[in-house]
Amino acid sequence: MKTIYDIQQFLKKYGTIIYIGDREADLELMAAELKELYDSQLIDVKDYQSSILILRTEIQNLKENNRKKR
Repeated sequence: MKTIYDIQQFLKKYGTIIYIGDREADLELMAAELKELYDSQLIDVKDYQSSILILRTEIQNLKENNRKKR
């Protein structure tokens, strides 16, 4: 997985569609869903690690952009 879209499609395979309307909240909820899937041993460590890295990077970018706008 390389993009947020890839993660969304991956989660869709497990019946999870996330859209709250707040981008940061969406990303955090995706991370929580991935953790649950990993803890339940439904996804492998490689998929979990790559997805979490992408999500954390995007969350950090959003926070930095929000700080710059202030």
